[in-house]
Amino acid sequence: MNKESFASRLVFFCNKVLALVTILAYILPFLAPKLFPFLSVLTLILPFFIVLNAIFFVFWALQLKRKMILSGLVLFFGITFVSKLYKFSETDLPKESTDFSLMSYNVRLFNLYEWLPAKDIPEQITEVIQDYNPDILCLQEYSPNDKVRLRNFPYKFIEVDGGKNKYGQAIYSKFEIVNKGEIDFPNSSNNVLFVDVVNQKDTIRVYSMHLQSIKISTDIHEKIDENKSKFIFKRISEAFSEQQLQAEMIKEHYNSCKYPKIICGDMNNSAFSYVYRTIKGEMKDAFEMAGTGFGKSYNFDFYPARIDYIFTENEFEIKEFKNNTKVKLSDHFPIYTRVSLEKK
Repeated sequence: MNKESFASRLVFFCNKVLALVTILAYILPFLAPKLFPFLSVLTLILPFFIVLNAIFFVFWALQLKRKMILSGLVLFFGITFVSKLYKFSETDLPKESTDFSLMSYNVRLFNLYEWLPAKDIPEQITEVIQDYNPDILCLQEYSPNDKVRLRNFPYKFIEVDGGKNKYGQAIYSKFEIVNKGEIDFPNSSNNVLFVDVVNQKDTIRVYSMHLQSIKISTDIHEKIDENKSKFIFKRISEAFSEQQLQAEMIKEHYNSCKYPKIICGDMNNSAFSYVYRTIKGEMKDAFEMAGTGFGKSYNFDFYPARIDYIFTENEFEIKEFKNNTKVKLSDHFPIYTRVSLEKK
């Protein structure tokens, strides 16, 4: 019997460490970030752990070694996380007269501070919205701009704050808005808007959320040393703690609503987080139901980040979901869904 090589033992040791960390990351969505703020950062890189476990599984399988069982079990127990990471096929059901559509888009103030060199960003964003022609439109990081002309929405609810350059959120609707309001987060400029709209005699509650940002640049090219890494981890963990409170406030609010509900917007967190689990609850994730690929919604160079979501209650049938990564007019990409409300 040949003695196992040192290299093989070292690789399997790394495999075991990875398996342990991955299992820990599986558990973290069930634990409040305030309890383990630094550990909660692991949920952001859980997709990398899943991919590495898959690589280890294939590595050992090709050698016909039983060591593949370890990563195989890790992947098996994390199958629900895998489905949140990548969808192999999409749904696009035929349109019916009862369908309606919703679009959510963080427009980054319509390029107010000229992050992008193009001078016609507001006009281009207007064209994108007109092309999708949604029945309900939710805009985060909204700023009043005369160049943005959304004429096909007779109803709207806009809440902005600030001095000379105001910013906030906006909800536009082709359906009558019969009620509206706001969830203010303590010690934060972020918030949630909600409206009740009437569509074919059905009243529907729509929430547009914008949670605390982790404030990491979309193009990190400078060298990241130890101090920089500690700073980033501290910033992320603090943001996650803030998001925990915000998510719990949203959940408490929508639990008191008797109407069928849709929640959309910029969560600034991954689908593997406590915040996602808290807000989504028993709702459907439109991407998981009808999307394809990674569902990327944030323009980050090194990671297919999905931090913008559309959730619906079970009364809705999700017939289509799109995330348009070709529209690079903001640091986010627009997301779109078509749904119908099932009659009881």
